[in-house]
Parts: sequence; C-alpha cells; structure tokens
Amino acid sequence: MTAAGDRRPGGRRRALVLRGVFLALLVVPLLEIAVIVLVGRAIGGWPTFLLLLLESLLGAWIVKREGGRAWAALRGALRSGTMPSRELADAALVLVGGTLLLTPGFVTDVVGFLVILPWTRPITRAWLEAAVARRLLGPFGDWPGPRGGGGGRNGDGPPDVVRGEVVE
Repeated sequence: MTAAGDRRPGGRRRALVLRGVFLALLVVPLLEIAVIVLVGRAIGGWPTFLLLLLESLLGAWIVKREGGRAWAALRGALRSGTMPSRELADAALVLVGGTLLLTPGFVTDVVGFLVILPWTRPITRAWLEAAVARRLLGPFGDWPGPRGGGGGRNGDGPPDVVRGEVVE
C-alpha cells in the first residue's frame, strides 16, 4: 500500500471508484461516437442527427413530466409526515435520467430512458435501494462500525456498552 489514500479506511474503495469514473469518462464518449458512426453508416448522417435531436426533445418532455410528478409526490409525502425515501429516490433517478437523456448519444439515451420511464423506474429504484443498503449496512447486513462490521473495538462484535446513570 503505497498511496496515501489506501491507508485510510475506505481509501482503497475510493480509489477504485475514482478509477471507475475516470475510465467511464474515457470509454463512454468513445462508445457513443462509435455507435453514432455505425448508426450514421446504416441510415445516413441527417437521419442520425434528426434521431438524436428527436430523442433529446422526447427526453426533455419526459423529464419535465416525470420531474413534476416526482416533485408533487415528494411534497405530498412531506405534508403527510411520512418518510419520503421512495420519492427522493424517484427524484434522484429523474435527475440522473434527464442528464443522460440530454447528453447526445444513443447509449446514454437508452440508459436514461431505462432510468426515467415510469414502468422501468421501479426496477432501477430497487437496484439503487439495494446499492445504498449495501453501502450503509456493510457486507454482512449489520450497522457499519469500522469497515462495515459490527460496532465493537475491531468491528468484530456488538458495540461496546458503557453502563452509567444520568445525573441532572
């Protein structure tokens, strides 16, 4: 372990995430260009351009409609006093899907539609909830503590209990 980030808890994971983001920022544009060129060869340049423009316009309309629905559901949940976890997840997915739909390219549009459409969003929401639960609860399903284990001294058992009394 030579990098300074690897010595801290979570440093290795953070480095892997940063490498993944860096790789995605390199690979996704190259993949998009390749797909646009292939589609352009198959149907022609102007039809490809018009298809990309149509997808962006359709995506903007869906983002406006679904964003309004997500915002209304979030406000309703807050007014009723219930925990708005589903509504917050939907709002986040609409934001991510909208960003992907407004990014030019066919691959990001396909992923954006999967994230934002009302009949595919529950699948994406379930995946997001599972990822957040894994991140919060750790690999063994217990509360994080050090490195996702229990709350004991080395993360290897129940949390330390200190008995005491309250003095006013």
